[in-house]
Amino acid sequence: MSTFGELSAAFLKEEYEDSPVAASSLGLTEYDERLDDLSREAFERRRASDGEWLARFRGVKDEGLTAAERIDRDFLVSILRGREILHPHEMWRRQPATYLGPGLQGVFTLFLHRMRPERELADAARARLEQVPRTLEEGMANLDPSLVPVIYADRGIGQAKAASRYARELVPNEVKDASAREKLAAAGATAAAAFDRFGAFLEDLRRKASGSYAVGEPIYTRLLREKELLAYDARELRERGRHQYDLLDAELRRLAKVIAGHEDWAALLHELNRIHAADPEGMRREYAEWTEKARDFLRRTGLVTLPTGETCSVDPSPHFQRPILAVASYSRPPAFSDSLAGHFFVPFPPDGTPAAEIEERLEGNCSYGIPTTAVHEAYPGHHWHLVMAHANPSAVRKTFSTSYFSEGWALYAERAMREQGFFEDPRQEIYHVEATIFRAARIVVDTSLHLGDMSFDDGVRFMMEKANLTGPNAKAEVGRYCSWPTQASSYLTGMLEIVDIRTRYLAKRGASDVPALRAFHDALTSSGAMPTALAERAIAGA
Repeated sequence: MSTFGELSAAFLKEEYEDSPVAASSLGLTEYDERLDDLSREAFERRRASDGEWLARFRGVKDEGLTAAERIDRDFLVSILRGREILHPHEMWRRQPATYLGPGLQGVFTLFLHRMRPERELADAARARLEQVPRTLEEGMANLDPSLVPVIYADRGIGQAKAASRYARELVPNEVKDASAREKLAAAGATAAAAFDRFGAFLEDLRRKASGSYAVGEPIYTRLLREKELLAYDARELRERGRHQYDLLDAELRRLAKVIAGHEDWAALLHELNRIHAADPEGMRREYAEWTEKARDFLRRTGLVTLPTGETCSVDPSPHFQRPILAVASYSRPPAFSDSLAGHFFVPFPPDGTPAAEIEERLEGNCSYGIPTTAVHEAYPGHHWHLVMAHANPSAVRKTFSTSYFSEGWALYAERAMREQGFFEDPRQEIYHVEATIFRAARIVVDTSLHLGDMSFDDGVRFMMEKANLTGPNAKAEVGRYCSWPTQASSYLTGMLEIVDIRTRYLAKRGASDVPALRAFHDALTSSGAMPTALAERAIAGA
């Protein structure tokens, strides 16, 4: 009989073989030349294999396992159960991004992390670009107009246009050698032509698209309970979101009174939104300044331990992400590498965005809101968490994560920094609370969209009226919720779970000073990014 270590290693090897782009992003460079197999046969094979692996891991008994292995086993069961729950929804027949993502992310991450000599990177990127036509042809064969929602087609069309320019014009500039650049340009032109064909295909598909993005209440609830190991169902989660919204609304009204002498926080924020950088590059510089201020605050206060050698650059968002992502994002260091260099991406507008819309996007990244976003994405949010998790020896925890921990942690980081006095100006504080009520609004909209109680347009209006979002940002946000069920609810849900874990941790130790908080923060983030119930088990003896 195989040991758990042998069993999990065999499963992970199969994962990497099936998902070479993901493996490459983890730092496993032997997969750099390959793109995923996205054929119907591959999806059906993976579905059967996932079921077999789920049964095998469920059959592993506690006896003979270490405490860490028991947690890893339960984590793998949660991952595989989540896949099993979603399999009947057949996202591969609904979602164009399934076919756009690998070719884009697969090339981008090669040059982002640069884990090999440039000539080898150029060869790997060329190999992947040459496979793009095959993956997009698989998409054209698999996508079913009766299942594809219009919003998915719209997002895919915008991303395909950005992908074409990225492959044709930008990728060749990543290398200095003229010969390598010429070969990369030829492969990029081939890929760009395929992206153009796929975009035209999506334009035609859009006219026939009649699918629904809603996964429905049973699937949503099972994902919460069996994948995320939470104790509530979809409707209970929505009520929790509404309750938190009301609490945060009261706090915003209090702060508005302090700042402006009235309680109309939405009007105050609308006024403060106009205070922003003159252009996207100025916005990026503001983000960079506040990222360093947050890091320095941690260094001075000792709220967390800063690992030696970690760095976090603040960069414009990748061109191919701009049509579908209007908020900041973060890319972690490859988990199976020695690098501790992360990348915080600032939300630049897509090429060709009208001046009026650029202004609206800048308002969505105003100067008083930037400090809390820098905390969320970098210190002690995503970047700090993931460089701490980098040291965990478990290959399972290096490979898999859940946003209910990672996004929950990043929102918790904002709260912890406010508690320790990082936001000195009440106008910064009100944007921290606004960022939190935005996450409460996300819970309401995400659950309502997937329960069928809210349309796309209803969701956009709700986010504009209740979460202080501009029109373009609200549309991009709600499109994301439609595409990624349960993820938008993970931020505030995970944060509240982490606060509860902290309360129990500190009470057990009879201390709540900064050294006790640092011990909690270091231990929790070092456990990885698992469902919060498993993370609490992991730090039980810390």
